[in-house]
Amino acid sequence: MRMVIAAVGRLRQGPEAKLIADYLDRHAKAARALGLPAVTLTEVEDRRGGGMMAEAALLAKAIPDGAALVVLDERGQMASSPEFAARIADWRDQARDVAFVIGGADGIDPSLRDRADLAISFGRMVWPHMLVRVMLAEQIYRATTILAGSPYHRE
Repeated sequence: MRMVIAAVGRLRQGPEAKLIADYLDRHAKAARALGLPAVTLTEVEDRRGGGMMAEAALLAKAIPDGAALVVLDERGQMASSPEFAARIADWRDQARDVAFVIGGADGIDPSLRDRADLAISFGRMVWPHMLVRVMLAEQIYRATTILAGSPYHRE
């Protein structure tokens, strides 16, 4: 199993980058005992100005063949953290790769969004895509702690 976050844009050094690295490092340390892999972050950037279609093509290259495709989209389903953890456990149990895709400022091209196995939302509000990376990294770590029975997540 592989877990990939494929995101449009390069994250510069700063508080968001530190938070993402911290959560993904915490996940990696706890994940192995649960049969989960570390998360790979792949950043893509369309330097030619091709818009969402060009971004979608770059994102598609970062998605492992046969992976469950999860797009982060404000129109997606809202799930609880335990529900999200259960999804990750299901993919693990199926030995299925999973790719989380975060679009750029204009979102994800419909040609890629329509291929998704799952669209998830962190609420009805639109979030800056750099903050979505932080929130996704935290939720992946939280899912790991839920699966491990750790007290990090409290209901």
